[in-house]
Amino acid sequence: MNALYVILGILVVVVLWGISIYNGLVRLFNLKDEAWSGIDVQLKRRVDLIPNLVETVKGYASHEKEVFLKVTEARSAVMHSTSVQDRVQSENALTQSLRSLFAVAENYPELKANENFLDLQKQLAAVEDDIQMSRRYYNGAAREFNVGIEKFPNILVARNLGYQKAPYFEAEEQDRVVPKVSF
Repeated sequence: MNALYVILGILVVVVLWGISIYNGLVRLFNLKDEAWSGIDVQLKRRVDLIPNLVETVKGYASHEKEVFLKVTEARSAVMHSTSVQDRVQSENALTQSLRSLFAVAENYPELKANENFLDLQKQLAAVEDDIQMSRRYYNGAAREFNVGIEKFPNILVARNLGYQKAPYFEAEEQDRVVPKVSF
């Protein structure tokens, strides 16, 4: 009879241990998804600002059709991306095309003085700051999730549940290059 109680006790401990690991993994998974949702909201705000920005610049620099086309195509790619990795790549392309748009704007002093353009530029800068903070939060949540599913004994449960590593939101290679400054 004592052996039965010991086996039953061990079984209860193992079940509680499994439930504890499962609940921890679910918490980490949901934190990661919530962090991604924060990025998604900020990226949507940026995507929504772009048509107004393009139209404002178009009014002053209508012959810069290639730049407008690149921005529009990049925006469309962002809106149609499905996975995190696709979204990261399309967002990086959008950032590059926006840089081109602002480079074009530098050639038009009247545009740089336009209040609507300045307001849109300020809003976009604020959204970019929010995106940066959201990316950091997401990357932290993704790191915690990845550690959570890779450490032992969690990995035994995580594999059986099909959990996979979350990708990080990383900067493109050209953004990592430190500009050379010389006087």
